[in-house]
Amino acid sequence: MTNSRRAITFSLLIICATLSLAGTDLVLPAVPQLPEIFGTDRATAQLVLAAYVGGGGLGLLLYGRLADHFSRKALLFSSLAGFAAASLACAFSPNITALIALRFVQGVASAAAPVFGPGLIRQLFSDKAAVRAIGFLGSVESLVPALAPIFGVLLLSHFGWQSSFELLGVLTMLAAVLILVLGLPREEEPSDTLGSYGQLLTDRVFMRYALSQALTLGGLLTFVFGAPTVIVASMGGSLNDFIIMQVINISGFIIVANLTARIAERFGAENVILTGTVMAALSALALFAYGLMGGTNTLMLPLLFTPMAIGLGLRGPIGFYRGILASGANNARGSALIVFFIFMITTLGTVIAAPIIAAGLAALAFVACAIHLLSVALLLLLPAMPEPTRDAAGVPTL
Repeated sequence: MTNSRRAITFSLLIICATLSLAGTDLVLPAVPQLPEIFGTDRATAQLVLAAYVGGGGLGLLLYGRLADHFSRKALLFSSLAGFAAASLACAFSPNITALIALRFVQGVASAAAPVFGPGLIRQLFSDKAAVRAIGFLGSVESLVPALAPIFGVLLLSHFGWQSSFELLGVLTMLAAVLILVLGLPREEEPSDTLGSYGQLLTDRVFMRYALSQALTLGGLLTFVFGAPTVIVASMGGSLNDFIIMQVINISGFIIVANLTARIAERFGAENVILTGTVMAALSALALFAYGLMGGTNTLMLPLLFTPMAIGLGLRGPIGFYRGILASGANNARGSALIVFFIFMITTLGTVIAAPIIAAGLAALAFVACAIHLLSVALLLLLPAMPEPTRDAAGVPTL
């Protein structure tokens, strides 16, 4: 395959992954207004976010299984078309119940790119280039939570809450057409011989990386999903305060995520993973303590929350990659399970936080604390992979 062909395919993967993430972050600024728009309460409005993430989790397992029977091109195209249709339908929801149901369908349709992306990257690039590509993809994806809410605020203020769904529908349909026209790399015949979900679920080494990765990211996303409501309703702030917090913490993540491979070569992958996980937990504890003190200064949020993003940037790329390595030849299902766990933990965290979110920062941070502390515990209790080997050039495999 030529370099230009690789670049085009990789660019399509970035577009698909970005749209999948934007399904949450572009809509996020409108959530505080949904109770007034649909005559419901804040807890029910939060389910608009949880339904999308929960649907995405189901979609991961579904597409991971369908990949054994259908081509990636057909599945990716159909998922994008379904996402576009569900997005447009959301814009015409007559009530909050219909919106929540459509968001679940939209979430299911968003899951194809996370399932097929890692396998396609490994097929497109050598091992070293694949690691760099995954790191670059992670950096681009990390910009979505920072930039999409900004566009979401602009759309909300100028065109109403429906506009974010309409934009997602149009952009995703264009991406589906590009997949149909440009296609994907030739793939091997589907096979059931590479393993199963059950084998991965009973592999303690894989589960160590998969669950700790999911808990660290899920704890962060639980806090992010609840932050707009807490900032506006409990801390007397505005959506601008939320955007400032996001821009600062995402910047910290990007910087550290692009340095973490070098840091791991010097200090060891396992030490970096544990350090990042502990850092994220300490950040959650600091937010909880500030909430208990009755703190309402929104300027403290970036200061206390950014270490959580830095911790994720430190452990995230290496933790995900080692999870894929731990899954061996069963890496497609391994990738699906890791992202599935992220979605499910985020959904569970959001659902748990929803009824108590009116209590303010301390309540939201308490839920995040519990998730992050469990991540630390799993790293300490479950077995790690053997020490990394070195490739032909003498470079350690992370």
